Amino acid sequence: MEEYNSVNLYKIKRLLKELENISGRGTELISLYVPPRKPVYDVINQLRDEYGTASNIKSDQTRTHVQDALTHIIQKLKLYRQFPDTGIIIFCGYVPSEINPADEELKYYEIVPPRPVPTYLYRCDDHFHIDILKSLIKEEEIIGVISLDTSEAGFGIISGDRVETVEVITSGVGSKHRQGGQSARRFERLRENEINDFFHRVANHAKSIFIDQYPIKSLIISGPGMTKEDFYKGDYMDYRLQQAVIGLVDTGYAGEEGVRETLERGESLIENLRLVKEKKRVDRFIVETTKKDGLAVYGLNPSLNAIKAGNAELILISEDLDMYRLEATCKNCGYQTEKYVNEPELYQERAQMSQTSCPRCGKSLWSIKVEDVVDHVSDLAAQIGAKVEIISSKSESGVMFKSFGGIGVILRYRQNGINN
Repeated sequence: MEEYNSVNLYKIKRLLKELENISGRGTELISLYVPPRKPVYDVINQLRDEYGTASNIKSDQTRTHVQDALTHIIQKLKLYRQFPDTGIIIFCGYVPSEINPADEELKYYEIVPPRPVPTYLYRCDDHFHIDILKSLIKEEEIIGVISLDTSEAGFGIISGDRVETVEVITSGVGSKHRQGGQSARRFERLRENEINDFFHRVANHAKSIFIDQYPIKSLIISGPGMTKEDFYKGDYMDYRLQQAVIGLVDTGYAGEEGVRETLERGESLIENLRLVKEKKRVDRFIVETTKKDGLAVYGLNPSLNAIKAGNAELILISEDLDMYRLEATCKNCGYQTEKYVNEPELYQERAQMSQTSCPRCGKSLWSIKVEDVVDHVSDLAAQIGAKVEIISSKSESGVMFKSFGGIGVILRYRQNGINN
């Protein structure tokens, strides 16, 4: 999962949103999951059998739609000699047209997932079966965090693009006694008992959260002072959690603040997580923006100018940018124009564009292409060898990056004329 391109992951998530909202007028939407190493001819033969079975469908329209979809899938599969290393997922069927929802058009979606397809599945239904695909893009590695001192304990999870505090509990342990004599010794014994009881409560909460609720693979214990060492060495936790500990991290705080601080202080333990990689890239971008002659620009137009000038090393885009590029080409004279719009304005701007007269020939005969800005920028980046990273909006660094307009570029060199 670590090696899977963040742009590809973004495209799959975007497609899932689209597929969730599609429903067929009959049981005519085909979902096909093919695991790796399954022979191509086996799948084609099975689909031919399904084509024969579909001839028994009573509704003429449904029968035609199913057989058309199967024919289209078979034609596409014939282009393969063998399937990709992770298998292939196909969704195909007649769906409402984007231009006129009263009409239907045959749509074909093909996905190479980030992890291997577990089993062969063919379904023909009134909706696409996307649960398996959803499971294949979930982050496998979940790291648990316990951040504690003698006053409180925070329980958090770090996974993929998010850090979340699940629960915080207080200890009820009294502060250290400053007086001497037998009274102080008695107080210290009582305090030690209270800490021992608190550690048992922490262990019970950890078992409930990290085994029953969020099955973790690794666990980090953090906090100020020696409390975390005393808790870890005391073997209070379930043996499965004790064995999952990958390190102890010194932080200035415990509880919820401590969980967040663990992400920064424990980077060496979790450096392969996407969240940590994203944070490093955003931190580098922000440092460059604060320099007088820093190698960074942000905002749509400055970023596009840098990319088109071939001066982009790394392009960062917020996953919530939700911006589209409209490219209109006059069918009469070939004149082209483009416009960038936010998602809520997309259909209105497209309709207005289609009714506008061409400034060259005066006709209103337009061919309009709609493209996600992420796709457009990715194509431009590929031409100049720049890297594109999609930044999550769920993390603190992602929220901070979004305030820069949701798109920014780390430059290869400082270039005059490219300003924010």
